[in-house]
Order: sequence, then C-alpha cells, then structure tokens
Amino acid sequence: MLSPASMEITPLKDWPFKFTGPLIISGPCSAESEQQVLETARELKGRESAHIFRAGIWKPRTRPNSFEGMGEKALPWLLKVKKEVGLPICTEVANASHVELALKNEVDILWIGARTTTGPFAVQEIASALKGVDIPVMVKNPISVDIALWIGALERFSKVGITKLMAVHRGFSTTLDSRFRNGPNWKIPIELKLLLPNLPLICDPSHIAGKRELIQEISQKAMDLDFDGLMIESHIDPNNALSDKSQQVTPQNLQQILRDLSYKTEFSPDKDFGPELEALREKIDHIDFELLENLKVRMEIVKIIGESKRKSKITALQKNRIEFLLNQRVQKGRELGLSDDFVRDIFGHIHAESLKSQTDIISGV
Repeated sequence: MLSPASMEITPLKDWPFKFTGPLIISGPCSAESEQQVLETARELKGRESAHIFRAGIWKPRTRPNSFEGMGEKALPWLLKVKKEVGLPICTEVANASHVELALKNEVDILWIGARTTTGPFAVQEIASALKGVDIPVMVKNPISVDIALWIGALERFSKVGITKLMAVHRGFSTTLDSRFRNGPNWKIPIELKLLLPNLPLICDPSHIAGKRELIQEISQKAMDLDFDGLMIESHIDPNNALSDKSQQVTPQNLQQILRDLSYKTEFSPDKDFGPELEALREKIDHIDFELLENLKVRMEIVKIIGESKRKSKITALQKNRIEFLLNQRVQKGRELGLSDDFVRDIFGHIHAESLKSQTDIISGV
C-alpha cells in the first residue's frame, strides 16, 4: 500500500486558486443548457458562494435511456463561465477522449467519478493521458467500501507526475436501510487522512445525502472532521433539473447553508482548555495501555486453547462458536451504549488474529 512519504502532494494553499476558509466547489449536477450554466454561475459568483464552478458534461448513468449529459457540446458553456463570470471550472472525465476535450477547452480541474475509481484500467487510461500535464485532479472514493482502490487511483496519478491531488468523499453504496443515498462511513476518509496527511480532502454532501434537506447536516459533519472543503451541487432551478434534482440546491439555499455552518479550530484561545484536554488524553492513554495488556493476556489464553486443539486434533475454525461470541459481545456492547458496527469491527479483528494464532499452532508453524 502507498505510504505518505512516497507521494508528492502540492498543498492546497499552493494551488492556483485564491480563496479563504474551506474550499467550496459548486454548480449543477449536469450542464443542461448555456443559459442554465451561466445563470447558475453568475448567482454563485454574486453571492460569493463558490470558489470553483463544477458541472457534469458526461454523466455515467445506470440506465441507458437516462440523461447522460450534453457531452462535448457543453464544454464551451463552461469556458464562458471561466472567461465571463471569472470562476475556475471543473468537470468529470471517464476516459482519455474526455481528458483531451477538457484540456482543449481550458478546464482547470478534472475529477474522477466513483464508478471510474472502481476500475483500475479506466483510471490508468486517464492517468496516462495526463502524463506531463500540470493540472489538479480530484478523485472520488469508489462506490464500494475499499480504501485500497481509492489510494490506488491516487497513486496512479501521482506516478505520472500529478502533484495537485485531492480526495473527494461522496459516500459508499449500501444495501442497508439508510436515510442517506450513499452511506457516509466516515471512518474511511478519516483513515485516508491518517495515511496521507498532506492530501487535501473535501466532502460531497450532495451525493451522500441524495436529499437537499440533509446537506446542511452532512456539511457540518465534514467541517467538524476538519475536511478542507465541500462540493455541493447547485442549480438555478433544481426542481426541474434533468438529473439528481432532489439533491441540488439553489445558489440562495447554498449561501444560507454556508452561513449556518459552524467552523471549528484546532486550538482554543481558552487558557484552561489545554490542561483539561491533556488530563483527559492521559486518561485515554491509561485505558489504551490497559486494553493492550488485556489483549496480551487474551492472546496467551488463545495459544493455550490452540495447543489443546492440536493435541485433540480439533480444527482452529469453529464457525458457530465465533458467531456466538460476536453476537454475545454485540449484545453486551449495546447494553453499554456502543454501536453494533463498532463492537463487531473490534471483535472481528480480535477473532481473526486469534484464529491465525491457533491455525499456526495446529499446523506446527
């Protein structure tokens, strides 16, 4: 897996776009007409609600009869936004042909959609087409919960010399009953940020929400987690949009969303806050060390059980036992106010390590 030290990343402050506060990228899901594009851009610019204008030109849709974007015809509309309205422009590309046309029409930033990120061959085609080109590239997370795919896509662009890279968290496809269109699964972008701390990371609340009523909530969560910015879909007339009408907001609504956000800082001016925080962190350190000591004792017992299984010629894997233990721990965690996913995740890793240890013992490794 890619290590932070192996990827050259240009800090967001050194990108050729001037802005203060979180980076805001906005514009319609799809460019539908020259009038719609320019009116939306002028409203965003006039309300100072966007630093960069976005619009989909080529729209990968599940059904072939769905609106798939205006294609090359719409690129001059974006160019007018850049030259007449004064906003940098970005659009999604899904193959080398898209890249060529976007560069020809002076697109400032390219983004890689979630469906494309899922396919290494498609990502490599786009990356190869950009070799030697100095242009920012934003990579959305893959549809599936797979951080390796996300990092792999970023790595492919890094290897052809792209240093202005950004990750976009747009949520993950889920079969669970959820009020969101795509599950936020916040731990994945947080893990990405820990692995690549210099990588700019923004959130796409529109695609996570699927409904405009939830955009404020998701945007606030992203700000609370110290994301570098937001990509929010804005349309001059969202109720009549040709794609994803439910998740788009008017420029006026966007202005209000941004005004209502509460921005956190890394450090507090309160002189009493530092010592209080340090005391709480010391408590956490103490608990963590106790957990590690308990895990050491647990693994020693696991090894004794493994030796007993070896002597009795019993397999290391006992599915019913593991499922019973997981359900029991989940139930106990629920009583303690811990989420099922959190407990399952922790004990899933613990049982996997226990199984590996016992398998090695039984196999004589």
